[in-house]
Amino acid sequence: MTELSPATESVAAVSPATAAEAARYAVLRRLGPAVKHDLLVNLQAVTMMSELLGARLERGMPTQTELQNSLARIHRTAREAVANCLKVVGWIEPPEDEVIGLREGVEASLALVRSSFSFRGVTLRAELPANNFDVSRVLLRHMLLACLIHLTDQAAGPGEALVCGDITAGMVVLTLQWQPRPQGEAMPFEPSYRLLDWADVQALADVESLHLRQEKGCIVMRLPRMVTTTPLQIAPL
Repeated sequence: MTELSPATESVAAVSPATAAEAARYAVLRRLGPAVKHDLLVNLQAVTMMSELLGARLERGMPTQTELQNSLARIHRTAREAVANCLKVVGWIEPPEDEVIGLREGVEASLALVRSSFSFRGVTLRAELPANNFDVSRVLLRHMLLACLIHLTDQAAGPGEALVCGDITAGMVVLTLQWQPRPQGEAMPFEPSYRLLDWADVQALADVESLHLRQEKGCIVMRLPRMVTTTPLQIAPL
């Protein structure tokens, strides 16, 4: 009988669900700076508008119309900030059965990380056919961003990550391609958390029974169509 070393026993004891949870945590930690930016951007606008109104009040009482207009703008921006905060919190605690259109879900995912990726010299682009194909919001977010982070972590320099899709037989095949930019220079990169390994991406796919394939500079995944089963609810304001 072959005896396992303590390190091997530790790896063997990790269940697929535990490995997937560790991968989700790693993905969220890597998304931390982008999520923080999205939470603060609208709140900073409210703060600046309030400070501006306060400065005007110190210089002298504005007219009632000016005051009402300023308060209306602050109120409108504050409502937008609340709505945006609720949307961003959904990245941390999303409804498990929520669906989203494929194009909308891909664009929302890319929008979250586009700024932070650009600092590394990475541009993001999606080429998806017009469609009414719905997928799980949670599944798409976790898998797409995990693949993007892993793909760019492996890159030696700047380039472009392209997301393409092909819908067939109730499935969407998403292809993520890395295209290096030969004339670009390697940019210093210090991740907010550890680099994402292929084992992390595979753990997320395994727990969801998803087909995933990695090739040189390319990741291909298959996502099923999802049909919503829960009634529509009014979002809190």
